[in-house]
Amino acid sequence: MMNSHELFGAEMLKAFDAATAPVNEAGILPPILYTSSEFYRFERDTIFTKEWLCVGRTSQIPDPGDWYQFTLLDEPLLVVRDRDGQVRVLSAVCQHRGMVVAEGSGNCNKFLCPYHHWSYALDGRLLGMPEMDQAVGFDKTQYGLPSLPTEIWNGFIFCRFTKQGDALAPTLEQLTELLSHFDLDNCYTKIGDTYEDLPWNWKVMLENFNDGYHANRLHAGIGDHVPSENARFLEWSDDQNHVSRLNYFTHIDGGFNATRKTLLPVFEKLSDDERHRAMFCLLPPTLGLAVTPDTITYFIVNPKAAEAIDIHIGYCMDPRAPQEPLFDILFRDMEAGVNDFNVQDIHADTMVQKGLRSRFGPNGRYSWQEETLQQFNRWLVKRYRADWPATHTG
Repeated sequence: MMNSHELFGAEMLKAFDAATAPVNEAGILPPILYTSSEFYRFERDTIFTKEWLCVGRTSQIPDPGDWYQFTLLDEPLLVVRDRDGQVRVLSAVCQHRGMVVAEGSGNCNKFLCPYHHWSYALDGRLLGMPEMDQAVGFDKTQYGLPSLPTEIWNGFIFCRFTKQGDALAPTLEQLTELLSHFDLDNCYTKIGDTYEDLPWNWKVMLENFNDGYHANRLHAGIGDHVPSENARFLEWSDDQNHVSRLNYFTHIDGGFNATRKTLLPVFEKLSDDERHRAMFCLLPPTLGLAVTPDTITYFIVNPKAAEAIDIHIGYCMDPRAPQEPLFDILFRDMEAGVNDFNVQDIHADTMVQKGLRSRFGPNGRYSWQEETLQQFNRWLVKRYRADWPATHTG
């Protein structure tokens, strides 16, 4: 077992240099970074506490008073639209004794803790607290539900646990332009499945999601119309908060279903080039977008431990989609096609994590078709180095 000095020592910094070299010279990150509970705790502090994390779509809370509870990194949160229509992310933890004030989803005028009936406004302010009049020096303004910084991008809700840091949107300008013809702010959204307790590290999920090398290899038969050789990679800079690739179909209007064609209305504003390609976009550390001409499937990744994650899946479609006479059938077939890919990816990710735990764990090199993995390494290593423990650099 690698000790703390080895895990955070100078040799690991050299490994970071190797993993961020040009793709045809680069090697993979050391397997210990995918299996170590100590390193996962470091990532929680240096990445998940500081970065923008996706918690859903604004369409899940369309009206004032709408809310849902979302647990992120073991933190119970309330995603709510307040009386003024503003989207907020609040802690769901009652500031009296720690009870979770609400579960599931709904619409309300205030949150009432079921334990002792402390009540909170939709913006988190403490409104009422029975029989607290004798508490010496009690100031209810100090006991509201903590509120997290929140930002909306293309209809996705992001929050973070620290108040310091840059806004999200300026770091996504390239991706915003790439997605502009999909009009995600106004699309129709449908929530899909949640996969719980998947036995892999969060980075394994993100790497597989944006690995062009396996497209028509692992997915031979169902993915032949998006061949790996048709992958195209974007220029990437260290100030970007997305890692994206294009993958061209062998025909126009390709889809990830049994027909290999779109089943639902193609987004109205797409160019001919956009109708000939898929896009796979990571917004690390928690969101992946699989973009086709009729559907954007999104994956919200929620780490739970060094080797465990949950994944929440949803679908964004052109607003005309639910008006299709056979929408329910077509959506079911589209979702089944996505799940065919998911089944193969779930098995592959499970086996990769098992291999990373092996004493013969890999020390591999990248294909040119994995350039997005080298870009993801650059995103990671920039953040690792910023908080690297000073006592372990020698």
